[in-house]
Order: sequence, then C-alpha cells, then structure tokens
Amino acid sequence: MRFSHILILIPLCFSFNNLSSQSTDSTETFPASWQGDWKGTLEIFNSRGKVQSVEMSLEIHKIDTSAEGRYTFGLVYGSKDQDWRPYELVPVAPEMGQWKVDEKNSIIMESYLYGPKLLCLFTVQNSRILCTYEKVDAQTLVFEVMAGPEPAVSTTGNTKQDEEEIPEVKTFPFNVFQRATLKRS
Repeated sequence: MRFSHILILIPLCFSFNNLSSQSTDSTETFPASWQGDWKGTLEIFNSRGKVQSVEMSLEIHKIDTSAEGRYTFGLVYGSKDQDWRPYELVPVAPEMGQWKVDEKNSIIMESYLYGPKLLCLFTVQNSRILCTYEKVDAQTLVFEVMAGPEPAVSTTGNTKQDEEEIPEVKTFPFNVFQRATLKRS
C-alpha cells in the first residue's frame, strides 16, 4: 500500500494539539523566551529569483498593563516612519499552542505554536498566505512568508487503485517567497 507523505503528516499534526508551548531546550516558555528586538534583512523572491531586499525588525515585549498576558508583536519594514505595524500577540490557549495576532485594526488572526515555530495561515484578497516565525537559537529567529493565488492549480486523486481509495488532493500555486534571518539586538 502506498502512502503520500502529506497524508501521513496531516493526522499526526492533529493528534498533538494538546502539547504544551513549553520549549524543550529552554526553561522559559513562549513568548517570554522570544522577547526582545530582532533585526535583519527581508529578502523577497519570485520565480525569477530575488527581486527586493528590505531591512526589517520584530519587537516582542510583554505589555505590563495587560492582565491577559499580551505581548507586543510589532513588525517594521524599512523604518517605523515607512512601515510600522504595531501588532499584539494574544494568548488564547497557550498550553495548546493557540495564540492570536491582533493587528489593532479589526483583523485578528489565529496562530499556532508547534515546537519552535509560530504559524499563521490565512487568505486575503484572493491570496493564500502562510507566515512562519521560527526561533532557531537564543539569538536567531527566522521569518518566512509563502504566498500565492487562492484557487487550486490542480486537483488529482479521487480514484480507486486496486483496493486503495485515493483521496482528492488539491495543489496550490506560489508566486512569492520572503525570508529574513533576524538577530536579537
């Protein structure tokens, strides 16, 4: 019997929903161990290669006045005068890795902490976007964005081969990839 690696991974993801957001390599939990000012260069790629680079930073700090345990999660592209996004990180069920990013403009997006990665998948203006933040070590955080049109580019499967039921699989295109290696300053 053949198994798609995707089909094997999907059930595993759902079965670990009750894991703690406590890091195994740190005595601090998320987001406390991520606190600080992170700086680096965001590189933007399309199918032809790198098309742009821009300085960026991420500011993560506990909000002292927040009774619910909010943290700043401010993104800066270029400078604060050019593009400042004063988001906040809101705990939902931290013990289950569930958080929200509050953009402070009526947009609030669910985000999920799995191991060293904070993940957020959403659609906007007919685009599907996956943002990831990964703490690589005490001084390094990697930010990535993968995006493409929302409609599937192909649908395959949905057949039967011998005795095996093959599920339908939709594939989605990409048109941009962004990556920044941010260092704690």
